[in-house]
Amino acid sequence: MALQRTFSIIKPDATKRNITGAIIKKLEDGGLRVVASKRIRMTREKAEGFYAVHKDRPFFGELVDFMISEPVVVQVLEGEDAVARNREIMGATNPDEAADGTIRKEFALSIGENSVHGSDSLENAKIEIEYFFNDKEIVG
Repeated sequence: MALQRTFSIIKPDATKRNITGAIIKKLEDGGLRVVASKRIRMTREKAEGFYAVHKDRPFFGELVDFMISEPVVVQVLEGEDAVARNREIMGATNPDEAADGTIRKEFALSIGENSVHGSDSLENAKIEIEYFFNDKEIVG
């Protein structure tokens, strides 16, 4: 196994319900360490840039509106095989299909309001981390 870094967002549905601490506890209990974290209000421009890969999809506007509706918590997580581990802790995108004990099974309201985002590869983790953090902000 290899020590890796990955990117995570605690989404607006979770910050609105004040469950950021419970989500971070699950991540930490699952073997990941928070090495950078900040609570931000994403601008429309920032959200559109982050989700640009989905620009031509019918849900793009709704996704952007959702992500700017409340604050989010953006984080850099570190641990053994962090990308895969984070995705395991998050659970399936659809909370009805997520395994018991996962973040999405316990906290998601729907497929769209699924409480968390996590990078799907090391390459995307690097891109996503750099989109929100500079090197001085990662203090692991």
